[in-house]
Amino acid sequence: MKRIATIQDISCLGKCSLTVALPIISAMGMETCVVPTAVLSTHTMISGFTFRDLTEDMPDICDHWKKENFIFDAIYTGYLGSKRQLAMVEDYFAAFKTENNLIIVDPVIGDGGKLYPAFDVDFAHEMAKLCGKADIIMPNLTEAAFMLDEEYIESGYDLEYIQSLLKKLTNLGAKTAVLTGVSFEEGKIGVMGYDAANNEFFHYFHKKIDTSYHGTGDIFASVVVGGLMNGFSLPKALKIAADFTAKCIDITFSDPNAITYGVNFEYLLPELMQQLKK
Repeated sequence: MKRIATIQDISCLGKCSLTVALPIISAMGMETCVVPTAVLSTHTMISGFTFRDLTEDMPDICDHWKKENFIFDAIYTGYLGSKRQLAMVEDYFAAFKTENNLIIVDPVIGDGGKLYPAFDVDFAHEMAKLCGKADIIMPNLTEAAFMLDEEYIESGYDLEYIQSLLKKLTNLGAKTAVLTGVSFEEGKIGVMGYDAANNEFFHYFHKKIDTSYHGTGDIFASVVVGGLMNGFSLPKALKIAADFTAKCIDITFSDPNAITYGVNFEYLLPELMQQLKK
């Protein structure tokens, strides 16, 4: 059984970060080892949440794992809340990177042309440095723009613009970059990636659903990681993840009794596991 280490926060109630990464990656057949960077009573969409910072525990977890000689087939990071945590994650990369495993960074810093309230431009630059130590990075257009000091263009961009962003992202040091939330035509949305080693672009688009839910980016990234660890190519893993996330949004949007703070991904986990057999 393959073993994944994922480093991000956990909400006791809410569907994002470790609350989705742990069940999804486990359901896809991997031992999922977690490094919680913080514990929240609910995710931040729900007002009044409690928050406990676990930054001080991160080095001790790393040291214990090193002492026990644990080996990981992939290290996957999501939301990281401070520059100190970014530096500590670099220590995890240094401690557990091997010739055969993958480091996958989802640089969660913003969306819709804005950084999240906890972050500034300097943090975006530090995140860019962390991305440079990864094998695969998966930013959205906002995150790419801030990490690269590029102008954010919400829509109306062309293929040349996206390809340029992707090449600049791999110039940070990552072997492969994937941009999420890319759209070249009305009613379609998807992903586009670039493999710098082979100078190859790839993409996948699907029908756009005109709604949004908290945590869908974390669901997408977690399925990509699970797909890769099941032996699928990155383009195939991206397709599986995009289709799964879109279907999660669709069934939640169509359910009049659905919760409002996330998507009902749990219903579709059996279907996701069937995808792995194809």
